[in-house]
Amino acid sequence: METIETGISYYKEGKFEDALAVFNRLIKKEGSQPAYLHYRARVQSRLGAMEEALIDFDLLLKADAFNTTYISDKAVVLHLLNRNSEAMEAFDRALNLDPNNPYRYSSRAYFRDRIGDLKGAIEDYEKAIELDPEDAVAHNNKGIVEEKLGYKEKSQQSFSKADKLTGYKAPERTEEKTSPMPEIKESSNNENNPPISEKKSLNVKIYFKTLASIFTDKKTRGEFKSFLKEKFKGS
Repeated sequence: METIETGISYYKEGKFEDALAVFNRLIKKEGSQPAYLHYRARVQSRLGAMEEALIDFDLLLKADAFNTTYISDKAVVLHLLNRNSEAMEAFDRALNLDPNNPYRYSSRAYFRDRIGDLKGAIEDYEKAIELDPEDAVAHNNKGIVEEKLGYKEKSQQSFSKADKLTGYKAPERTEEKTSPMPEIKESSNNENNPPISEKKSLNVKIYFKTLASIFTDKKTRGEFKSFLKEKFKGS
């Protein structure tokens, strides 16, 4: 018997066409249950079907207008469609509804970085760190933005804090430049790159180890891992 777990398994394996077929069949058979619509929207976004994904997110929000996960996920898709004013409104709304969740500030900070609002990104990362001083990812990404702005000393302090929090000892290195923030690819099937700026020392394995400190609950951590890491990615 085909279940939601079947579709989720395909989704995690990167078999998006198969996953989409499963969720379509489940919706046809059992109706538009929120979990089915949510995963279908995610799958559609991975396949580059952004407008179709938006339709599902709108259906979800029509039934649950204050669900910050749906709002944030929709914001990402809007950004991928270059509808950045709408994306910002959605990120703002999610944050206003969930102001004590550091992840809301970190996600908006990352978005602000992507659209060139570097000082705004730093402000949001600082708020995320104020709410969760142990958030190594926020320290790391704040360092990236500071480096872009030429704040060398501040960026090194942020990187050092991130390394200290993760227990990572950075190797001796000569002067190097960080690569610019990569373009977001709207229909890539590469799941390997999370939404962390590609800093010199905080590697992907350590990054996932520190994810647990970013969020207030397991559900939110799961949302971040399974969706945003897939959408905000580097080349």
